[in-house]
Amino acid sequence: MHVRNYALTSEEDENDFWGCAQGARGLFSPLEEEGWRQVEWVGSAPEGGLLASLDHIGGRRAVAGNAYLDVLDAEGVSMGSYFVNDVTVLAVRPSPLGTDLVDVTVRMWCDQAMPGSGEVWELIRAGRLTRTGRWQERDAAGRRAWLSVALWSHRYQRRGRPDAPAGTVFTLDGRHIVDEDSFYCALGEAVNGPGGYFGWNLDAVDDCLRGRWGATSPFTLEWQHSSVARTRLVNHPAVQDDTPSLFALLLEIFEERGVEVLLK
Repeated sequence: MHVRNYALTSEEDENDFWGCAQGARGLFSPLEEEGWRQVEWVGSAPEGGLLASLDHIGGRRAVAGNAYLDVLDAEGVSMGSYFVNDVTVLAVRPSPLGTDLVDVTVRMWCDQAMPGSGEVWELIRAGRLTRTGRWQERDAAGRRAWLSVALWSHRYQRRGRPDAPAGTVFTLDGRHIVDEDSFYCALGEAVNGPGGYFGWNLDAVDDCLRGRWGATSPFTLEWQHSSVARTRLVNHPAVQDDTPSLFALLLEIFEERGVEVLLK
């Protein structure tokens, strides 16, 4: 049985399945330009529109079109999906991973797959995302990538689990909050456990507080070591002389949505 870690399906026709691949070399590498990436589908078995494009490399029909790129778990279930544009076949060669497999090189637009995200997906796939705080060892770019995977994998990780009931007390550990993204990493795990998501900007946090993202308002957020976080969240990207700090804005959002924040 072939290993299936990634799958492509046409955006225009959900019945037009383009096949699976064992690897997606280059998917989580830094962008070439704007949102363009060159990706090699390693150990793939092309089907549908992608298979048809293999015979037209260098021509107009080498463009298979837009697709949904699913990251699969060990059972072949989608953990999350990226939307990719203008998938164009550049090259194809026999794959060393199997006599009936090929390695297909494509160029496509995908600005959502952030560098460093592949390692986070692999933690989820391997069932090793079992403790909180693994984002703490990452740099700023790595924390942003962590949040992106937390968002795209949110439904998969929750597995239909209902929101915690109103009145729940969530504990937020503020010791490792060094910037805005680390706050969102810590908040996501406070509400939804290891690798959890509960917003990755102010608007997203406000949306999550409306329900269906793990918590039901009103609830209580016990913010431990809040003084440490307060010193790090004094600035906001759009801060002006008369603009509240990010710390103050977060408290304002929580209050408006019926969340009692206990600063410890």
